[in-house]
Amino acid sequence: MLVVAGPSSVTLAEKTAELLGCSLVKVDFKRFPDGESYVRLAREVKGEKVAIIQSTYPPQDSHLLQLFLLVDASLRHGASEVTAVVPYLAYARQDKVFLPYEPVSVEVVLKTLKCLGVKRLLTVNVHSPEALKRVELECFDLSALSLLAEFFAGEGLKGAVAFAPDRKAARLAEEASRILGGGLGWFAKQRDRVTGEVTSELEQGEVEGRKVILFDDIISSGGTMKLAARKLLEAGASEVYAACVHSLMSEENYRRLLEAGIRRVVSTDTIPTFTSRVSVASLLADGLRKFLEG
Repeated sequence: MLVVAGPSSVTLAEKTAELLGCSLVKVDFKRFPDGESYVRLAREVKGEKVAIIQSTYPPQDSHLLQLFLLVDASLRHGASEVTAVVPYLAYARQDKVFLPYEPVSVEVVLKTLKCLGVKRLLTVNVHSPEALKRVELECFDLSALSLLAEFFAGEGLKGAVAFAPDRKAARLAEEASRILGGGLGWFAKQRDRVTGEVTSELEQGEVEGRKVILFDDIISSGGTMKLAARKLLEAGASEVYAACVHSLMSEENYRRLLEAGIRRVVSTDTIPTFTSRVSVASLLADGLRKFLEG
C-alpha cells in the first residue's frame, strides 16, 4: 500500500505511513492566481493500493476538491484501488432534511467519492455514522474516544466521570468510561432549529465532588460545552475538563470555555490545531492494516 499525503494532513499521513511501514507519496500542491487548486502525485502509483489521507476541515470546499482531484490522479494513473481516509468528513452534520427544500450534504459527498471510483472510505467519529450506510460505498467509521480517554488517564485523571453534553453523545462517554473507570452521565439537550438556542439539563450521572471530563465528537463555537460545564460545576463537580475528536474552535471560543470553568480542552489531530494533543495515526494505521493484509 502507498500512503498519499493530502495537503491538509501531511504530518498525520507521515505518521501513519511510518506505523504501517508503507511508502509515503508526497503531493505537489499549489493555487493558481484565480484560486483554483492544483495537485500532482510525486511518484508512480500504477498497480498499487493507494490510501489518500486528506482531512476536510476549513476551508472545507478546497480540501474536498483536493481529495477528489487526488482520487482521480491515482486511478487515472493506474492505482489498483483507492481508499479515501478522511479523518474529519466535512458536511457530515447535514445528514437529513431539517427544513423544507434542503439537500442532504453528506450524501452528496459520499456519492461523489463513489462516482470517482473510491473503493472504501475511512472516517473518524463521523457526526452521523448511520448516514454512511445510505450510499453503496464501503464505509468504516473508527473511534478515537479510547485514545482521548487514555490521554487523560495518563494525566492523572483515571477514575474521572465521563460525561456527554447530550444523549446522542452518551455512546462516546460510555466508550471513554471503560478506560477511565469512573462512571458516566449525560445531559438532555434541546436546540431550536431556527434560532439555534440550546437548553440543557443533567439527566444521568452523579458528579458532586468528582472530576468530570466532557466528551463530544466536535467542538466549534463551544456553546454546548460551556453550558454543560456550568451545569456540572453548579451540581458540585470539583473539576471539569473537555475533550473532542474534532476541534473547530477559535482561540476566542477556547478562552470562553476556560472562563466557563473548564480547566483544559484536548482534541486529536484529525484537525491540526492548538488543542491537538492526541494523534489518530495509530488508529488509521490499524484500520488500514486489515486492507493491506487482505
